[in-house]
Amino acid sequence: MKRFCALLALGSLVSPVAAQDDVPPAPYAYRQLADPEQEARAQALMETLRCLKCQSQSIADSDAPMAGDMRHQVRTRIAAGEEPEAIRAWLVARYGDYVSYAPAMSETTWPLFAIPVFLALVAAAILWRRLRGSP
Repeated sequence: MKRFCALLALGSLVSPVAAQDDVPPAPYAYRQLADPEQEARAQALMETLRCLKCQSQSIADSDAPMAGDMRHQVRTRIAAGEEPEAIRAWLVARYGDYVSYAPAMSETTWPLFAIPVFLALVAAAILWRRLRGSP
């Protein structure tokens, strides 16, 4: 009886997760905008936004349901006349800096820009000292 109750409790936790994939995709998840210029702007923006589920694909390339919802949001907002950078700012505010392949320099992302420069300077200093010391 205890095992049955444990399986029942586990099943009640799993079913909402499985139900999320049963929801039909948003209208603009897989359908392009009628205006080719708007679709080009939307596509350019979608290629610079990261799928939060896949993490290695842009939302333009991902088939994850969440990426489809994000594509729908981008296309809907582009069709409404919103600028791509305003849409990017809205998505970053909603999902964090990680959603953008081109993060803006801020107090949380400055180490991403500073550490490679620092490491390059250290490597150049080590190389310079080694080459200077040899005859």
